[in-house]
Amino acid sequence: MSQPITTGNQVSHEQVVIIRKFGLRDKLGYMFGDLGNDFFFILVSSFLMVYYTDIFNISAAAVGVMFLIARLWDAVADVTWGRFIDTRRASKHGKFKPWIFRMSFPLVLSGVLMFVKIPGMSDNFYLVYAFVTYLIWGTLYSTVNIPYGSMASVITEDPVERTALSTFRTMGAVIASLAINVIGPLILFVDNEANANRFLIGAIIFGLISLASYLACYKMSTERKFPAADGPIVKTKLSTTLKGIVKNKPLLSILAASLLFMMLNLLMGAVNVYLFKNYFGDASALSLFGLIQIVSMIIAFPLTKPLVKRFGKKEIASIGMLLAGIVYLALFFLPGTSAMSFILITALGVFGYGFFNIVIWAFVTDVIDYHEYLTGLREDGTVYSVYSFARKVGQAIAGGIGGFAIAAVGYDSTQAVQTHQALDGIFTLATLVPGILFIMIFLLIAFTYPLNKQKTNQLVTDLANRRSKNQQ
Repeated sequence: MSQPITTGNQVSHEQVVIIRKFGLRDKLGYMFGDLGNDFFFILVSSFLMVYYTDIFNISAAAVGVMFLIARLWDAVADVTWGRFIDTRRASKHGKFKPWIFRMSFPLVLSGVLMFVKIPGMSDNFYLVYAFVTYLIWGTLYSTVNIPYGSMASVITEDPVERTALSTFRTMGAVIASLAINVIGPLILFVDNEANANRFLIGAIIFGLISLASYLACYKMSTERKFPAADGPIVKTKLSTTLKGIVKNKPLLSILAASLLFMMLNLLMGAVNVYLFKNYFGDASALSLFGLIQIVSMIIAFPLTKPLVKRFGKKEIASIGMLLAGIVYLALFFLPGTSAMSFILITALGVFGYGFFNIVIWAFVTDVIDYHEYLTGLREDGTVYSVYSFARKVGQAIAGGIGGFAIAAVGYDSTQAVQTHQALDGIFTLATLVPGILFIMIFLLIAFTYPLNKQKTNQLVTDLANRRSKNQQ
């Protein structure tokens, strides 16, 4: 069965193109998009810091400053690129996905260059090289990720189908995480030490898979609602858009929750490398840790749709965060635990926050709809880029705090054995800090995000009625 692509607010016989109905192909295509994103994003967030500290011999504090500056720049790049896309004409292939095709190759190439070590250079050279290549990669990441994230809202307008897209997007991230966190340590480390040649080989392998995934996303996904290629470009004042964003309470709430969650995710990813390598003395255990985390997420996948259908996204996401917070706070009071016990206990926490991770992108499409409800403007790229801006700020804070925190607890990359103070500090960063932040995210979702199940369904109905009137 097929359905029409609608172009703009008016639908005429000349503007209707019959295409296939939303289905599994769209879900898989959207999954491949995040698979492409996360093969490098997770590699960078989990292992780039240890690459810089142990291979380039850059101090953890200097890495923290570099991450802070670069990610704040990335946040600005996100909003700039989202605004740029919203003022471009759509091609016959859509408004967003052509940019994924155009920018994916330079993005992957820049990612590989981050893991190239030119032998015999000075410490200052490695510091400058790291900063420049990381900044270029982050900027190019915006040119692919912003159109990819914005595309979900024009693939389908149905809330259930959008939840399915969010689920499949998370599945892409989970598959990438499985490869990076389980297979990655086996490739990247030799005798419990980071190896420059192995890091480059890993970057090339993951880069090729990333590029293939982007192409699959481009081929398999279909945009079903975008302005006509020859129609007028609607340009609105930035001040008008910002006023709508300030009034968008669901957006502001999910921005705050996502900022904290992204900051927490990256902080845990960076700290866990040092936790297993130094505190537990076994970097190879990271593979088992990554595998158990993935299994926990996989268990949550089939439960998400029926739970969302019965209770709502807000409800299951907040309860999951509460569970995760309790688990990590409990771990803090078990400092003598073994690596295996730590892995098994954290699996329960991953299961809890996994629900938020699975439905987050459906939250984003809801707040894009709410922006249209408030302002009458359909600005998918701009609103999504504002959301991405918050995530990048979270990354900046996490990168900065991660580097400073690792340095503050006394970690010294030149020492084969770390002090007890440093080891205890690493354990605290891996347990107490996540526990507190998970509880804070629970409070944000439960008490400040207004779109519960009933209000979300009403929003869809109200927008459909308004669009129908505009077409008459």
